[in-house]
Amino acid sequence: MPGVTVEHRGDYQELVDEISELLGAPATLENRDFELIAFGAYDSEDDLDPTALDPVRTRSILTRRSTATVRAWFEGFGIARATGPVRIPPTPEAGVYRGRICLPVRHRGVVLGYVWLLDGDPGPTDAQLAAAMEVTARIGALLADEAQHGADLTREFRAVLTAQAGWQQEAAVAALRSALGPRADGPHTVVCVAPWPSADPDDAPSARTVPHATALCTVPWGADGQCLAVLVRLRSTDVRVPALTAATRLLREGARAAGVGEVRTGLAELGVTWREASAAARAALAEPRLGPVAEWSRIGPYRLLTALPAHAPQDAAVAPLLSPAHRELARTAETYLDHAGQAGRTAAALGIHRQTLYYRLSRVEQLTGLDLDDGEDRLLLHMALKGARL
Repeated sequence: MPGVTVEHRGDYQELVDEISELLGAPATLENRDFELIAFGAYDSEDDLDPTALDPVRTRSILTRRSTATVRAWFEGFGIARATGPVRIPPTPEAGVYRGRICLPVRHRGVVLGYVWLLDGDPGPTDAQLAAAMEVTARIGALLADEAQHGADLTREFRAVLTAQAGWQQEAAVAALRSALGPRADGPHTVVCVAPWPSADPDDAPSARTVPHATALCTVPWGADGQCLAVLVRLRSTDVRVPALTAATRLLREGARAAGVGEVRTGLAELGVTWREASAAARAALAEPRLGPVAEWSRIGPYRLLTALPAHAPQDAAVAPLLSPAHRELARTAETYLDHAGQAGRTAAALGIHRQTLYYRLSRVEQLTGLDLDDGEDRLLLHMALKGARL
């Protein structure tokens, strides 16, 4: 389809509706990972048949994707290799109450998706199916164009996040700005989802399947493998809900925490925003009460602590308290400092008698050599205990 760009997502809907009209049946379009792109609403008596919405079709439309089991079952009919329509018989035990016709969507010999419709009696004629396959060729060209653009965005986005500060990062930002076009000038933030459960460095979801996402890529995440970075374009610098929505959606994939950086206009400080998002994710992993989605502006002392080297040595005075044998003493000290040194509130929070608290605090002072009546000693101990979580 000449002139199609990834901005014209409505073109998918128009093409699916065109196939629905040609075949006289509602059609759905999925990418090759069985993620729903569009579905047609064709007015026919079949739409009144409750079996038309079998469990597989219903789940695909409501969740916008199919399960791995369903995908493997359909692929068993050779749809990934087919160059023409494939008829799939009804299989009630698999949740498929109605037969399907699959029209593979290809571009230059590569399968990029599938158009699905319910088979009927009588079903579409060969001439109708041939006309529908001509439309799938146009869908294939559009998907190929979008896939190439998505690959470019992924590459440029990853380059910004991994480039060294200075001219390398400036060049990477300029390349991403060029790839995004006018969209680059609006307010943006970055989400870090960590650790990302897949070990495949190229295993990032499509931006189409993640609400409000402009670009996604995976980047190294220390000893934990990799994390997922998400560029989110916002309507306003005051509204962060889209970023939180994207983070929540991605946590369903098996990651443990997510961080969201500050909102900035344009891309010049994208590297800074990424470091904030990454730090917020680290804080959420270290301190469950901050997560599972932590915003940089709300992680308190972890804004400073996450700036320290990942493997910074423990303070010599506090190190004895951090041994497994003294875990309860460390928890007592941290709770006491979290409650501003108020013994009554601390004892209540720990569920212990106040005298027990005083005894434990004296043991902390003996182990560390710190004076809990001294403000700087208390600050050192508090930050060291928080830092140990990271």
